[in-house]
Amino acid sequence: MDIEFAVNPEGLHKAIDLMSHHFDKPEVFNLPVQLPELGMGSDAVLNALAPCILGGAARLGEAGSFAHMDPPTPWISWAMTLWNASLNQNLLHPATAPVARQMEQQVLAWLAPFFGMNGGHMTPGSTVANLTALWSARECASVTQVIASDGAHLSIAKAAHILGLNYLSVPTDANGAMDQTLLPADLSKSALVLTAGSTSTGAIDPFVLAGRAAWTHVDAAWAGPLRLSKHAHLLGGIESADSVAISAHKWLFQPKESALVLFRDTGKAHAALSFGGAYLATPNIGVLGSHGATATALLATLLAWGREGVAQRIEHCMELACCLRNFIATDERLELYAEPQTGIVVWRPKNENAFDYVMQRLPVGSTSTTSISGKRWFRNVAANPSADIHALIANIDRALAEPA
Repeated sequence: MDIEFAVNPEGLHKAIDLMSHHFDKPEVFNLPVQLPELGMGSDAVLNALAPCILGGAARLGEAGSFAHMDPPTPWISWAMTLWNASLNQNLLHPATAPVARQMEQQVLAWLAPFFGMNGGHMTPGSTVANLTALWSARECASVTQVIASDGAHLSIAKAAHILGLNYLSVPTDANGAMDQTLLPADLSKSALVLTAGSTSTGAIDPFVLAGRAAWTHVDAAWAGPLRLSKHAHLLGGIESADSVAISAHKWLFQPKESALVLFRDTGKAHAALSFGGAYLATPNIGVLGSHGATATALLATLLAWGREGVAQRIEHCMELACCLRNFIATDERLELYAEPQTGIVVWRPKNENAFDYVMQRLPVGSTSTTSISGKRWFRNVAANPSADIHALIANIDRALAEPA
């Protein structure tokens, strides 16, 4: 047997040891311009790449990380991902992933009811989930147009383009949510996309609109997991949608790439998205052909934490965002864009000339920026339960206190 395909305890232990090593600064590994004729060996590769990959990566679980929708991941998901890589299961066929297919269905059965849906399948991310949902809308409801707010994720416009559907962008109100007064009167041929947690501001579109169009899809990539928490009411009405997309690699704390597309009538939707083949035991459903066992990491996390464990971490993130919001709202030097709804705080100095100065003095990874109506804003995202919000507030205060 080729030993490169066998379990190597020493090599794997070494890889884990390197994960816990502190690299003072990232090191550049000078890769050869052409593919090497001879390999350097797996052990040597670990030593060579660790300072670059581990030392140079963004540390999403560190106390200062509060800038993006990318959370740290629990160690149980690392273990499952390692198992998945070693087994290389392919969920395209029951014979190549018998247990992994069952686990994906179990995860869907656990999560779908929180959204009023009855099933679905996993995708690599919400871009594919949104595409899949709007593909279903075209096939099941004969829609010819996609309508979304100008705060919707760019994947919605992409999906409309790919599917050959007209795309209409509706302006948002002062809070960043869809302005429902500007919707067309006739939605009988439209797929209406409502966003639950817009990328820039975390805004939630009015769910009172769910069910009014030929098809309603909710892009809940960011805020969907709030349905498992005490904040579930913020997404009240989502159960009236026809489909929902959720990124598990956001507030379900999973490794990329992991997402779900859920349907209220899964049988009808999946039938419209199914393709057979001479070599397939069951029809292939959705955009992907071959795909891996990403559900096992999510299932393991849900088993380890339970709903309460997921909720506790999301609720803590919301509390961190609230703490930052309170500081900004009461500091006369700062302006809050809108009341945060889903753990995203958008703000800026009232003195616009101080923007660049403040940005340069905030720690890397603590704060991101966005542009709204041509104006720049700072943006903090509560994706990291281990963030030190008091240190971030102190850093903002310090940056503002220094003369511009």
